[in-house]
Amino acid sequence: MVGSTTLLSAAILGGVSLTFALLIAIANKKLRVWEDPRVNAVTDMLPGSNCGACGAAGCRAFAEELIVGQREPAQCTQLGGDDVVEVANYLGVDAGEAVKRVARLLCAGGSNVTVRYAEYCGVQTCGAAAAVAAGGKGCAWACLGLADCERVCDYDAIFMNEHDLPVVIPDRCTACGDCVEGCPRDLFVIMPTEQKIIVQCRSLLEGDEAESLCKVACNGCGLCATDAAPELIQIVDGLAVVDYELNERADHKAITRCPTGAIAWVEAEQFSKEPVLIGSER
Repeated sequence: MVGSTTLLSAAILGGVSLTFALLIAIANKKLRVWEDPRVNAVTDMLPGSNCGACGAAGCRAFAEELIVGQREPAQCTQLGGDDVVEVANYLGVDAGEAVKRVARLLCAGGSNVTVRYAEYCGVQTCGAAAAVAAGGKGCAWACLGLADCERVCDYDAIFMNEHDLPVVIPDRCTACGDCVEGCPRDLFVIMPTEQKIIVQCRSLLEGDEAESLCKVACNGCGLCATDAAPELIQIVDGLAVVDYELNERADHKAITRCPTGAIAWVEAEQFSKEPVLIGSER
């Protein structure tokens, strides 16, 4: 009797299991969404870092958009030339042209040119220093120089120079934006390398007040706006602002009369040279 009960229970459980298995198999067949097998293949060709610099949510999302023609292989900022060609050949599409973008720092106020009111001795991060008396620097917009950006960069594309300013190596920078998010003073921006005129200052002070805190501050004098191509540079709230929609008018002459060197013409690394100052020595 006990044996019969056990067999009956086993049969019922087996039947229930088989029924659910069949239902799951049918549901899987009916509801399964077909995916192009090329997605996996292209994803494997990509770097796999999921940096998001291409504008997609990750490498797999980028692969999906490649396959439907919404992206071009060259838009992946981490693929080398040969890898771009490999992906393009696999998909039978043009490699496309990528606009190289890098992180730029909107501050040239290193330790050699800025006034320091106090020596910060707390936790050695920019985030902590920004919360304590502005990190000790006189300029409330200045780079704090404690290398948060260097630490968050996964590509070794940032190093601190002798004046405690972060220098971005363009060939290593993938424009992922980690340094943008990591800077507590919002001093980093991602820019195409073709945009060579950079205002390396965010101070909203003007004239002698600005220069009393930093030798390379924008003092709002307006000489750049006068000498630049029409409307390329304007003074907004005491600070020079470049209209990159007019970038084709940019010329090296636009920076030659900046008395402090706050406006720079950058083709490779920033801060590879001392700023050019005009007029009296500073």
